Order: sequence, then structure tokens, then C-alpha cells
Amino acid sequence: MPATGRGPGGGPAKRILIANRGEIAVRVIRACREMGIEVVAVYSDADRDSLHARLADRAVCIGPPPSAKSYLVKENIIMAAARTECDAIHPGVGFLSENAAFARAARDAGITFIGPDPEVIELLGDKVQARRTAERYGLPVTPGTGAVGAEAVASGEAAASAAALGFPVIIKAAAGGGGKGMRIVRCPGELAESLSIASREAEANFADGTVFIEKYLENPRHVELQILADGNGSVAILGERDCTVQKRHQKLVEESPSPEVTPQMRAAMSEGAARMFRELKYRGAGTIEFLAEGGAFYFMEVNARVQVEHPVTECVTGIDVIRQQILACTEGRMEIDPGAVRFDGWSIECRINALSAGKVTRLEVPGGPGVRFDSFLYCGCQVPPFYDSMVAKLIVHGTDRKHALARMDRALRELVVEGIATNIEWQRRIIAHPVFVGGVFGTSWYAEIEKEIENGR
Repeated sequence: MPATGRGPGGGPAKRILIANRGEIAVRVIRACREMGIEVVAVYSDADRDSLHARLADRAVCIGPPPSAKSYLVKENIIMAAARTECDAIHPGVGFLSENAAFARAARDAGITFIGPDPEVIELLGDKVQARRTAERYGLPVTPGTGAVGAEAVASGEAAASAAALGFPVIIKAAAGGGGKGMRIVRCPGELAESLSIASREAEANFADGTVFIEKYLENPRHVELQILADGNGSVAILGERDCTVQKRHQKLVEESPSPEVTPQMRAAMSEGAARMFRELKYRGAGTIEFLAEGGAFYFMEVNARVQVEHPVTECVTGIDVIRQQILACTEGRMEIDPGAVRFDGWSIECRINALSAGKVTRLEVPGGPGVRFDSFLYCGCQVPPFYDSMVAKLIVHGTDRKHALARMDRALRELVVEGIATNIEWQRRIIAHPVFVGGVFGTSWYAEIEKEIENGR
């Protein structure tokens, strides 16, 4: 049985199970080490020799390589936490990190879930409900519909709603993310088939085929706020990140602050977000995402977990987001004053993705002032083909954007990964591109110059 049967805020954790893999598992292990907390890792057969399994105090195999038979099996992870007498479970990112049933199962087992309550995860995980919640707390939302089902399509209601919004529109999965269950529709004749495809894709990826329709903004900025909250009314806003450079809805480059956000926009976003998270009694780390266009901003969604790109926020604030997340969820407190958060300089993160599986035969990591490399790679490690393609994050911090860009260019030139194909050269071309350097672009920019970037022109 668990070492304690405490709920959230029940006291310091002595042992935490990390229900994830890869670089985020390594990142959480390092935070736990500094806090004097023991760590239990879980791994699939494909990750037996992975860095996170090596670094942990104890590692437990939870199944074969496919995530559906290992990292997504709630029962196996809860059992591993109970048998190793863990106080808490950290879900990392992806996998079960926003799964309300998993959070509830941990709570029922007397194990603290390092995240918000399952009821809050359910509310925010449904994008239709989350839109209504955001509106209730005064945040503007992109014009859109409620859930759209087969009856609405058959009756013509869906077509009428889309026409009222004005084409183009975008169909989104209510329970999804990462570009799954999304379709852009530019004319009425495409709507019915696109709704059907999006719904099937949502069902396959999230076990929920519910979709809704929004007005599609052609080329907005993608901006998000980092939130930390203790569940007792204290909410810290750690500034914004710009995640506009995306390939098929997958982020490639993130930076903080955003070149797009004005002080007035930042204040309006922050006030509404703080009000919403405070009223929800939110606990832990979270991100509220917006689309910004023409000086206006619109609520998009909440990620009720830590984000991949949290290091850029850590660089400009000096705050360890993972440490504060653990404290908020296990002890009901944080070590920061929400009114005293200070910002310094500019930070940029490039996601390093594997374009092939295989063995890493050479690894040279950049160093020097203001350079950070978060990864699970080591020379001789195997990169399996079963999981997300991101294998590392290269993060730099400079005095301003120009300095950060120069530092990132230097760091990317120093980074060497051999044995597997990566997108390092693509990232160098993005960072050096005149449009990116100029800082004025939208989410469609990468698609417009994709061949130019990937062919090295």
C-alpha cells in the first residue's frame, strides 16, 4: 500500500512515481533529486535501458513497447505506485497527464496525483465546456458552436452554424489536441465529410468522437500563459510563451516573451486567467492558450499539466516550474509570491525531433553561458520507434531576442547527434530565416516556406 493515504496538500512527498518516459521523466527526476524525494520510474520493454530508468532509485517494467500496452495502462501504473509505496504520481506530459480517470484512480488508491483534481481536469479537458468556462470568467473566445453530432449534420443545423460563422471554419475534437480530429473547411460542400472524418479521428485517438466548429483564423499568433496555483487561491502568472512556429499543429520553436504581446494584452490575458484558475481552485502547473490577431486575443484551450516548453519560462523567471508544481500538489503551497514574479531577458527553445529510430553513435552537447539541453539521449542509447519523435529540447537565454537568436544559432551549430536522423538543420534554417528574425509571422508561416526550410534553400 502507499506510504501515506493523504490527499492533495497532505504533506511532503517522500517517494514519487513518474508515469512517463523520455526527457520529461528525466526532468522530473532531477527536480525530485534536488528536493530530497526518492523516485520510481516506469518503463516499457523498449525503454529498459533508457536514461530515466537508469537515473531513478527504482524502475518497474509496466509492459511491452506499444504505449497502449504500457504507458497508457492506468491499472499497471497505479499498481506499480502502490507496490513501491509511493506517496504521489507525477504524470509528466502526454500519455495520462490529462486523464481524469487516472487522476481519480490515484486518489482512490490514496496516492497524490501531481495535477489538478479530476473534476477540474474533466471540465477543462472538454474544449466545449472549457470555452463556456472561459467566457464565464470574462475571457474572449473565438466564435464557435457547441458540440456537433450526427443529428445536427442531418438536420442542416451544422451547415447553418458554419455559414453563420463564415467560411473558413475549423472542426476540432472536444477532447483532443496535437492536431488530431481537426479539419479546416473552406466551403459548405466540404463540411459534412470533414465532420465525419474529424469525428472518427477523435474517437480513434481520444475515445470520444465529439467535435465542434469554430471560426478559422487564417494566420494568428499562438500565445500561452504559464500558470502555477496552490489550490488555495494563490495563482501565479509566469508570463507568456509564443508557440507560433508549428508544423501541422506540432510546435517546433517556442520563445518567451512573445514579440506579439503588448503590455495591455498581457495584462488582460493575465487578469482573466488568474480569475478563472482561482475560482476553479486549480492546483499545480497549467497553461492557458490563446490565438492573437490584429491586437485582439481569443481563448483556445487549457492544458491541465506542465507543458513541454516550460523551460523558456524557467529561464526568464528563474522559477523551477516542476519544483513548484510538486510543492503545490503535495503540500498545498508554493515558494513564490504571485505578485513578485520578475522577468529577465529572452529565451528560445528548439525541439529536436528524431526522423528515424536507431542507436545514437555520437552525441556532442552544446554548452557555455545561457545554454540548456533537456534530453534522454546518451551515446549508445536506442531511440525506439514507438513514441513521440521529440528526443531533446535545446534552450537558450539571452539579454534580448537578438542575443538569444545568436546564442541559439551558435548552440545548434555545436549540437551533434549521429546514428539517427534529426531536424537540427531545419531548426538552424528556421532561426536564421529573415521572417523569423523579424518576428512578424503567424501559424501558417512554416507551411508557406516548409519546402524552402527542409530542402535547405
